[in-house]
Amino acid sequence: MKRSERIVLVLSGAVASALAGCGRDDELVKLSPDVVYTNNHYVPGAGYYHAPFHMWYPHPYNYYRADRGYYYGGTWNAYPDPQTVTGSKPSVHAINKATVEHKTHTSATRRGGFGSSSRSTVS
Repeated sequence: MKRSERIVLVLSGAVASALAGCGRDDELVKLSPDVVYTNNHYVPGAGYYHAPFHMWYPHPYNYYRADRGYYYGGTWNAYPDPQTVTGSKPSVHAINKATVEHKTHTSATRRGGFGSSSRSTVS
């Protein structure tokens, strides 16, 4: 009997862990132009906050790619941004843009469940 009790506990823990990640929309509600956000604060669907530019972007601040350079403030550059701003308040426009991008990203995500990606045909 102890063996079946362990299985139940493991399964219930797995379900609780899976459901814990479902509440990510709550983070969006907390965004405010009155709050100081740290550089590279991540919001699912909106991106990374670049404190020197008071806005969210798709890549982290000073993200580097060999073929493009350093990313900050919405553009690729040859050199990293030397600014040392560690936090700032976003504009109301930045909050609205992050909200719209988050909603667009989450509403466009569709999952078909088990087996939906395995429907292939062989000719």
